[in-house]
Amino acid sequence: MGVSKSPGRDHLNMPEAFAAYEAVRHRLPAVQRAGSVQRLPDLGGLADSIDTFLLDAFGVLNIGETAIAGVPERVAGLQKAGKRVIVVSNAAGYPHSTLMEKYKRLGYDFAPEDVITSRKTVLHALSSEPKRRWGVVAQKSFGLEGLDHLDMAFLGDHAADYDDVEGFLMLGSSNWTDDRQTLLEASLARNPRPVFVGNPDIVAPREYGFSTEPGHYAHRLADQTGIEPRFFGKPFKNIFELAFAQLGPVDPARTVMVGDSLHTDILGGQVAGIKSALIAGFGFFDGHDLHTPISTSGIIPDYILGRP
Repeated sequence: MGVSKSPGRDHLNMPEAFAAYEAVRHRLPAVQRAGSVQRLPDLGGLADSIDTFLLDAFGVLNIGETAIAGVPERVAGLQKAGKRVIVVSNAAGYPHSTLMEKYKRLGYDFAPEDVITSRKTVLHALSSEPKRRWGVVAQKSFGLEGLDHLDMAFLGDHAADYDDVEGFLMLGSSNWTDDRQTLLEASLARNPRPVFVGNPDIVAPREYGFSTEPGHYAHRLADQTGIEPRFFGKPFKNIFELAFAQLGPVDPARTVMVGDSLHTDILGGQVAGIKSALIAGFGFFDGHDLHTPISTSGIIPDYILGRP
């Protein structure tokens, strides 16, 4: 499979990333309905018809570590107009405080409780799970914020560490390697155990292309071992349930999920029973035609925005 080059790693290009999502459709929620595909220039075009905005982060607020030009001002304008604006992101690899510092640095003003992540979602689910020792796939240098109550060990290059735990928690893949993935799959083959995935994304848009995310490795281990992971985050309903618990009652007809991905943001909005808006000019589909991916996937948004 061809990849685009970037510092230190190889990354899928858009057609390959789209094909990867299509290949795992049997593990994703079913399409709920077809949207009306109304084309608008940007988020401001939704201000008259939408009261509550759920915004993806990568491809909507930022690309990698850079804010998309004009979007901090546009989001601030919606907030000033009395719109409810929250972030709903599959950013499981980062501690919450790190994300809040990032959004502030990029020019956004969100309350901590208004940033709903797949990390929050999976940790919420763990609170009702039996006590286990967890092997964690994440960047150890990011620290233990939110994880310090767990009996856990960060996974690395020692095979014995994989056999020593009772379940696996996949949060971030910035330091994950094919060798570590092989150790994980071999351990699961010897002794099947639960796998919780805190980021269903296969890829995420960065300045240099697409990064490889935990969803890629979760689907790979499912194919290799037959163990079906439990996914937390878009497009699955659990993250939206957490978001709605924070928002309180909303009118679904005046609530929209805005994102750059058909298979996570748009499908997730449908699963949540709200409207959906696909960003055309940034993130996943930047520089690519949308007609074929929408037709092929059958995931049809209510709106297509040229930019956030």
